[in-house]
Amino acid sequence: MRGLVDAFSRRGFRAEAVSIPFKWYPKEELLTHAAAWRMVDLSESNGERIDLAVATKFPTYFVRHPNKVTWLLHQYRAIYDLCGTPYSEFDHVEADVRLRDRLMELDQQALGESKALFAIAKNTASRLTKYNGMAAETLYHPPLLAERLHAGPFGDYILSVGRLDASKRVDLILRALAHTDRPLRLIIAGEGPMRPMLETLADELTLSDRVTFAGRVGDDALVDLYAGALAVVFPPYDEDYGYVTLEAFLSRKPVITTTDAGGALEFVVNDVSGIVTRPEAEAIGAGVRRLAADRRFAAALGDAGYARVAPITWDLVIERLVEAGSR
Repeated sequence: MRGLVDAFSRRGFRAEAVSIPFKWYPKEELLTHAAAWRMVDLSESNGERIDLAVATKFPTYFVRHPNKVTWLLHQYRAIYDLCGTPYSEFDHVEADVRLRDRLMELDQQALGESKALFAIAKNTASRLTKYNGMAAETLYHPPLLAERLHAGPFGDYILSVGRLDASKRVDLILRALAHTDRPLRLIIAGEGPMRPMLETLADELTLSDRVTFAGRVGDDALVDLYAGALAVVFPPYDEDYGYVTLEAFLSRKPVITTTDAGGALEFVVNDVSGIVTRPEAEAIGAGVRRLAADRRFAAALGDAGYARVAPITWDLVIERLVEAGSR
């Protein structure tokens, strides 16, 4: 959102981010927050007309505006494709089914009000079509650090970046490290509820001396971590878009991901810009060993990744959103 507001501002538009604190527990609060956004009328502010409202994710697209365009980052996935998996608090029980059906019905109505529907990735657009029967145009955008990322030497560590949630499957990376040679290290940048479990797992695998939990790192430190990595390992479960992939490629680093990673697969091509493996520790570990043994191969993959994402800018995003809101 910061990137979108900045991109509008740099092109001469007056733009502001509108935010309401979000609480998703207990599950019934989801209806409350949809209602809270529904109460917001953004057609004017202090008597001045607002030309365009760009909604981005659940529940922001419940906002009221005559020129509402939705650029979908994601819906509340726990009621859609994640329902019934370990990554959702919804299960196939009567109360959950009723709440889920109501939320999906409300989604259908609110998204249907949009003058145009866009999505940040093909994966996000595909879910919208599958569950809501709606088509969305894909508009890729660069990550916030795009202009600062740069290449560097291929170091002695692999890098994991992101929130430490179950769906990011950082545990797979730890288990994969056990299938690599000892000099190679793993740096994990990010915080989240899974950190205690991951630290315990590192101890159990006798990997503590090879793993660094860096926690939340600043932008400068993150840019340096990307620049010095051998590779970035990113094995989430069905990710929407995956900024990590773009950040790695803009640093000319190859990405190791999995066949069920979702949005990352829109950019990572096996043996072209990275390595795509089964979502299994041994397979990921084998991919890491290949790159560690052949750094020229790693560099070639990173260069191909850079060529794939370097053309992605904010220009088309802003152009299409404004055009859609002007119809």
